[in-house]
Amino acid sequence: MPSIVIAFPKLEDAKLIKNILMKNGYDVNALCTTGAQVVTVANSLDNGIVLCGYRLSDMHYSEIYNYLPKGYEMLLMASPAKLEQCVNEQIVCLSMPLKTRDLLNTVEMMFASYRHKRKKEREKPKQRTEEEKAIILRAKLLLMDRNHMSEQEAHHYIQKTSMDSGTNMVETAEMILRLM
Repeated sequence: MPSIVIAFPKLEDAKLIKNILMKNGYDVNALCTTGAQVVTVANSLDNGIVLCGYRLSDMHYSEIYNYLPKGYEMLLMASPAKLEQCVNEQIVCLSMPLKTRDLLNTVEMMFASYRHKRKKEREKPKQRTEEEKAIILRAKLLLMDRNHMSEQEAHHYIQKTSMDSGTNMVETAEMILRLM
């Protein structure tokens, strides 16, 4: 679950937003009134969302965004006139005055996007080392030589055998090399 950091120049505004989020099941990790606090908190947490006003006492929202560590997103809340000046497409914008339903829907959308990104990261296959690639190549060459297969047929054979046996391709290639 991503962290939530709320940053507004007035602590009262941050507390109001925190109360709305907490009443609706979100945990808020920190309330900040300066950009330096936001950056410090963000660096101490893994990832998350910064809900931010247009200008804090020491930094503009864009400066804060540039200092955020990887894994953080920003929800900028400001007047429509100020939002027109936001040119960064990576920053989600929400018009003030704030409607509770809009805030909750936007935060939920950002959480859904976060979950989707994390799921895609977990699904990425790990990259094979050069040694592992060499093992697979040797097994393919052996199959091509002894069984008169094309490179594509040998690859498909290793891949299918791997899936059928529940082992990865490197383990299957090692087994082929041992048995032949």
